[in-house]
Amino acid sequence: MNTKANPEIDNFIQDLLFADEDKGEIAISLRKLVLEIAPSAKEDIKYGGLVFVSDKRLFCGIFIRKKHISVEFDIGAEMQDPDNFLEGSGKNRRHLKIFQQEDIKNKKVEYYINQSFKL
Repeated sequence: MNTKANPEIDNFIQDLLFADEDKGEIAISLRKLVLEIAPSAKEDIKYGGLVFVSDKRLFCGIFIRKKHISVEFDIGAEMQDPDNFLEGSGKNRRHLKIFQQEDIKNKKVEYYINQSFKL
């Protein structure tokens, strides 16, 4: 896992925990999952969220919304989605809406992150 300290990301997480502890905990779980699947990924704060880049491709992002957390995939339209959990109708991007910690397992987020990373 990429454990190099990044004050900008640490501040982002701390601010999120302060503003909404539940969303902060979900974001921490999602971040950990992405970095377990893609330990070589570089993480950064862009577009108002936490993004993960591998081989110059932003393959996954975690974005905080008013009522949920959105896990977004750059070329999600190319991903297999047998359970129809992915949302979005644009040319490329797709996302998963996470409302509570259990959604990470129930919506098979690990499957989608792994798939996006390997595309």
